[in-house]
Amino acid sequence: MSRIPALMVRVYLSESGHEMRPLLKCLHDELQVCGVTVMRGIAGYGGSGMVHDASLVDLSLDLPLVLEFFDLPEKAERAIERIADFVGLGHVCPGRLRSKGVENHARSSITAE
Repeated sequence: MSRIPALMVRVYLSESGHEMRPLLKCLHDELQVCGVTVMRGIAGYGGSGMVHDASLVDLSLDLPLVLEFFDLPEKAERAIERIADFVGLGHVCPGRLRSKGVENHARSSITAE
């Protein structure tokens, strides 16, 4: 199986921002990117400098979220432009990689466009 270029994109969110569900729906239904994972952080801080963390006493609902997705570079770049409607581009971090697994799914995604 050959390796092909892909783009992995991380989007940094906050639970309290309520962007995750509409963003996930857009990536799945509209943009049909190859794969998406959302991770909930146990601690983090952003531009405000205020640390948000999870503890047994205070089950915070304002923890950091990281949404990752990947696809062929061209499709991922189009997705980055589209998700700017949901989050500021300063919260979006793309990174290039080479993948063995993206090829079959990406081809079917491209033919479906």
